[in-house]
Amino acid sequence: MAFWNESGLEPKRAYRWRVQLGGLGGEGYLWYAKKVGKPSLTITEHAHKYLNHTFYYPGKVEWSEISVQLVDPVDPDVGATIADLLEQCGYNVPGSAEVVQTVSKGNSVGALGVVFIEQIDSSGAPIETWTLTNAWIKEAKWGELDYDGEDLTMIDLTLRYDFATISTSTDSAAGGGSTFFSTTGA
Repeated sequence: MAFWNESGLEPKRAYRWRVQLGGLGGEGYLWYAKKVGKPSLTITEHAHKYLNHTFYYPGKVEWSEISVQLVDPVDPDVGATIADLLEQCGYNVPGSAEVVQTVSKGNSVGALGVVFIEQIDSSGAPIETWTLTNAWIKEAKWGELDYDGEDLTMIDLTLRYDFATISTSTDSAAGGGSTFFSTTGA
């Protein structure tokens, strides 16, 4: 580990982060978040065969889903908040609403709000910020109950988004602005 100390640099640490889901905590970061995946993407490929050879060409970019694991505290009741978010997306239990509506992307994105994933340094300053564009809840699992365990109740969310952007604390120092990734679909 002398390499890091001698150079005056420090690596990003996996335990220094925070996440914000606007629909769950307003504009604040979620203190009850336990795990979050960072964005990832895949570039598809197309093979072209010519005689005895195969040549590969890059194709479309597709962003992968991310998972968020939350502790379910009593106050705020995150489990109930997620159920409310799903209703805001347009989902209603059959017979529970007079108006028949369905889930839409606009309602789903609006209900979840803006999603930020930040890695922070030892003083709490952001060093890397991911912003998920048009994120919505694809899957919600309200955890498991077990008489043999003493674990906290967890809620697992799977988020789908169109694309992600990243900005780092070194972007402004280098005069480069934000690094930007995008794709249409996903």
